[in-house]
Amino acid sequence: MRLLIALTLLMIPLHAARADGPGMRPNIIFIMADDLGYADLGCFGQEKILTPHIDQLAAEGTRFTQVYAGSSVCAPSRSSLMTGMHNGHNRLRDNIPHGVFLRPDDVTVGEVLKQAGYATAAIGKWSLGNPGTWGVANYQGFDTFFGHLNQDQAHFYYPDYLWDNDEIMLLPKNRGAKTGTYTHDLFTERALEFIEAKKEKPFFLYLPYTIPHWSDYPRDTPESQIVPSDAPYTDKDWPQTEKNYAAMVTRMDRDVGRIAALVKELGLDSNTLIIFTSDNGPCDTHDHDADFFNSNGPFNGYKRDLLEGGLRVPLVARWPGKVSAGATSDQVWTFWDVLPTFAEIAGLPAPQDIDGISMLPTLLGQEQPESHDYLYWDYGHCRKVYQQALRMGDWKGIRVGQNAPIALYDLKTDLGETQDVAAAHPDVVKQIEAHMKAAVTPSPDYPVGELYTMK
Repeated sequence: MRLLIALTLLMIPLHAARADGPGMRPNIIFIMADDLGYADLGCFGQEKILTPHIDQLAAEGTRFTQVYAGSSVCAPSRSSLMTGMHNGHNRLRDNIPHGVFLRPDDVTVGEVLKQAGYATAAIGKWSLGNPGTWGVANYQGFDTFFGHLNQDQAHFYYPDYLWDNDEIMLLPKNRGAKTGTYTHDLFTERALEFIEAKKEKPFFLYLPYTIPHWSDYPRDTPESQIVPSDAPYTDKDWPQTEKNYAAMVTRMDRDVGRIAALVKELGLDSNTLIIFTSDNGPCDTHDHDADFFNSNGPFNGYKRDLLEGGLRVPLVARWPGKVSAGATSDQVWTFWDVLPTFAEIAGLPAPQDIDGISMLPTLLGQEQPESHDYLYWDYGHCRKVYQQALRMGDWKGIRVGQNAPIALYDLKTDLGETQDVAAAHPDVVKQIEAHMKAAVTPSPDYPVGELYTMK
């Protein structure tokens, strides 16, 4: 199947791979935060944390208010983003079991854009393949990789090493101290270098930052939310962990601004699509209190939940002359739509038999001719409780427990998912239950109800 797709792409002349006729195919920069809440940005209602550069992206582009992550946790969300599959078909459906990675027959965003003539780079947190597996970024369509292959290693902001393509880059001064090199800063510098180096040809930069995810330093130490400086929040009367969290978000915002400024400086502005988003909802463990910043806005739930707070993410897109400036869109779309959207931007067909559809019309402010019949998520295959969620129109069904009844919410009137109206709408519940059953292709890697034991 993978070979057939590759041959199909090869048969398409490069002159067809242009978004709007003569000229270069547009550059694409996709920046993704880790565990950033829906309302952690000023342009999405944040009142305490400063995010002026991302807010400026929103002012110069479009703010999308109904975008969903691929999952409520890291690895399956990234797998969905890369392969265009929802969690019923996804290769990676949970953060565990360890050892499940992308395979040679998986077709990624990187592979499609590379086939279209793009220079491709993934910088930051990968999560989809460890060294020695087919899942590493360099085997999945990326010319360049720099960062963490293993997502557990990405929990440390001062690790001993990073991967630079297939070589280990040692960071010997970093062992457990705040005096070494902050890896987020390295990711930004490498991203800027890539943009500068590839300015003469179309490029795709996938920049999944590691912050503001909690760190794996012990919870009772100051490093539990580690950051070089808590400025500009040093003098705030806040818990130290919250100062650190806010400082990480503002530091990331600063670097998004640096990237946008370089694109303008190089004269690439009108030919570059920049997207900023998060991989799932905010984390509410490890001393960080997501409610301190109202990180999930009007929603209930956090990371690992299938409530809106665990799944709905902020998304800002900027592409001068193409994406409407200062606009807000409530079009419903999701991470598995990214692959077909970027394929259409590049002028190539998306792989067949994926769950995503192109949202390029939505990005361009046009009528969206095709939309989803439903969106599907699940979580907890190898954990104590298996959860499923499905959105169909404004209806949202959630099942917590393999044989539990489905709770039904009307998102049009109940964004917080506080009123279960299943008893009043048995016909809707029946439709959602049927879709839940049809959405899942069983995977031997993720047996439902069998607890995973760390080996």
